[in-house]
Amino acid sequence: MKPDLFQAPDYYLLDDLLTEEHKLVRDAARAWVKKEVSPIIEEYAQRAEFPTQIVKGLGEIGGFGPYIPVEYGGAGLDQISYGLIMQEIERGDSGVRSTSSVQSSLVMYPIWKYGNEEQRMKYLPKLATGEMIGCFGLTEPDFGSNPGGMVTNFKDKGDHYLLNGAKMWISNAPFADIAVVWAKDESGRIHGLIVERGMEGFTTPETHNKWSLRASATGELIFDNVKVPKENLLPNKSGLGAPLGCLDSARYGIAWGAIGAAMDCYDTALRYSKERIQFDKPIGAFQLQQKKLAEMITEITKAQLLTWRLGVLRNEGRATSAQISMAKRNNVDMALTIARNARQMLGGMGITGEYSIMRHMMNLESVVTYEGTHDIHLLITGMDVTGFSAFK
Repeated sequence: MKPDLFQAPDYYLLDDLLTEEHKLVRDAARAWVKKEVSPIIEEYAQRAEFPTQIVKGLGEIGGFGPYIPVEYGGAGLDQISYGLIMQEIERGDSGVRSTSSVQSSLVMYPIWKYGNEEQRMKYLPKLATGEMIGCFGLTEPDFGSNPGGMVTNFKDKGDHYLLNGAKMWISNAPFADIAVVWAKDESGRIHGLIVERGMEGFTTPETHNKWSLRASATGELIFDNVKVPKENLLPNKSGLGAPLGCLDSARYGIAWGAIGAAMDCYDTALRYSKERIQFDKPIGAFQLQQKKLAEMITEITKAQLLTWRLGVLRNEGRATSAQISMAKRNNVDMALTIARNARQMLGGMGITGEYSIMRHMMNLESVVTYEGTHDIHLLITGMDVTGFSAFK
């Protein structure tokens, strides 16, 4: 088992922009990843299994809803702290960060923002510690980039709702205790419902044969005449804007997380370039390898500045959905490019599980697609700057 020798790059001394609390939160998450994730993650990825034993630790480092107020079990941290935690977790593995992101932004966030006080008190404290795990049901077999076309629906049956439909590509689904599910009422209006494991007709078959996010549990949500109590409807927001608000929070976390994956690939390639000898000198002494490394650290630095500024805007309540889209698209694309170039620098060793690069590269192929594809985010920016929608 190789030791985790990761050293985070900070070429523009961006630590100077962080508060002491930010650095304490980040360093705690970094130390936890080095101790609990790095030593085991390659084995779990090879087995295509999620390491459930880390869930409690994720809760302890603030990996579940760190910005949720303290009275509901959260840490009451700001948005930059949330981003830094996501960065450090994804430095370990995108699949582990996916579990954290879903719990934080797609389960806890809507219950906190759109739920009532009874729902907040019932679910949020247990979700914050990891005692309870949640998932988010939006994507359907026939509706990915067009979630408004969903066919999952519920009918009012007097003392309960009757839910029917299916969701797919759902992180955490196979072992989730609850699902925040988006479905249409009889008028076609979209609402959020909290569906609990054990409700008759609710099943969560696991998705197998993935080449990406192998250390993350993915599945489907199947609703066959599920009776959902009326008190499980999220009352404070409806319409497509409700789930999209959750996606803003998740995409923001992804923008930070992708930097972590990029940092790990860069750090691995940099260390390897100093140790690997060819033609009687380290490969890091060759121009083409220096070009790759120089471009990597430049792009990481640009992404750090972009995302830090976005965090400031989020803290001030001024960040737009389009700004979040830009950061998600830019940073994941940046991380993918760095992973591919780092893999080339390691030659044949780059495809083995002895190094993290190939795992990051495969994971990022999912990250570039979920929470809005690369192309969809491009069109969101295009619509924002031109005022014209290219979606219709």
